[in-house]
Amino acid sequence: MSQPVSPLTHFDAQGQAHMVDVGAKAATHRVAVAGGRIEMRAETLALIESGSAKKGDVLGIARIAGIMAAKKTSELIPLCHPLALSRVAIDFEADSTHTAGAGAVICTATAETTGPTGVEMEALTAVQVALLTIYDMCKAVDRGMTITGVRLLEKRGGKSGHFVADRA
Repeated sequence: MSQPVSPLTHFDAQGQAHMVDVGAKAATHRVAVAGGRIEMRAETLALIESGSAKKGDVLGIARIAGIMAAKKTSELIPLCHPLALSRVAIDFEADSTHTAGAGAVICTATAETTGPTGVEMEALTAVQVALLTIYDMCKAVDRGMTITGVRLLEKRGGKSGHFVADRA
């Protein structure tokens, strides 16, 4: 009796984990955009915006950390292909309108490559590490920060085409 083929691409017909063979796939331009936020006290957001955090330029360092993380994604995610990234951009937006007395930093990461596989994991990893860096740099004044809403926002290129997340 044969087993059904899993719709999960990282498992073979026997159910064993494997790296997907992308050797026969065409190299196309691929873009992925991921986003997330870190919620914090309003005072913490003010500290970040003023540039007066003890550890330095919080968003500048978080931007570099996110870019570095995207470049190292295949070292962190076991079955992820190493990619030649052509671009990684990290953007931040302060949000002080969410709740009275609270604030947040919204992070958006864009990763691009021309290759046989997508860059979703690189964009998602960049967002997570950028937000973790903000946490690390501000934890002395606000240990209650919460990282939330990390998700793929958009993906272009490849066989599966264009994806845009619901804006919930």
